[in-house]
Amino acid sequence: MTMRNYRWCVTIAAAALLLAGCGGDGDGGNGKAVALSKEQVRETLPDGEAMPGWKESARPTAVEMDKLYRSQACPIKGNAGCENSRFFGASTFQHDDNAATVTFLVIAYDTEQAAHAAYDVLWDGYYGKRAGQKAKAFEIGSLGDERDARFGTAGFLGEPGAVTQTRVGTVLLWTETASTDKGGIDEEAVRDLATVLAERARQAQNGDAPSAGLDG
Repeated sequence: MTMRNYRWCVTIAAAALLLAGCGGDGDGGNGKAVALSKEQVRETLPDGEAMPGWKESARPTAVEMDKLYRSQACPIKGNAGCENSRFFGASTFQHDDNAATVTFLVIAYDTEQAAHAAYDVLWDGYYGKRAGQKAKAFEIGSLGDERDARFGTAGFLGEPGAVTQTRVGTVLLWTETASTDKGGIDEEAVRDLATVLAERARQAQNGDAPSAGLDG
């Protein structure tokens, strides 16, 4: 993964720390994907082995979805998008060499249909706006069953930021990145991070131990 000197600041890292402390184009699926357990959600989140050169600032953690975590995961009116959700997971990593930060988020649902129904609600209502008002869509390949990505600004001074959202079967996945260096983030780096998370989710859906990671 190409990395230049940059710092990624992710405001939703607060949700990850809270956990540690306590338009896609899919067809909606056929309902055959499995619902993940809490442990599978935790394992889906990249760990230290999957992120060589990075340091955990909030370890991979999964919790049962309740009123508190619905407000964190689905912070829109009526916590829309969290219907039929089971678990919420998050983790955050830092890279000492470039002061980078990345946050991974997962919401696991009862069924594939529930995850599909929540997809546009959460992208249009909240997550798709996380990269700033002037953010533009960019391609992240054929990840998962549905996917979106936007690249724009995430800070007060116009620092670049990016958000990706992917659905893999019964789970929705996000990466959020930002940088205080105006040339710090590129689409390739964002794409790599989203790919790791999506591949780990697919492995968990297949009943395998998630093992996908960044190249060292």
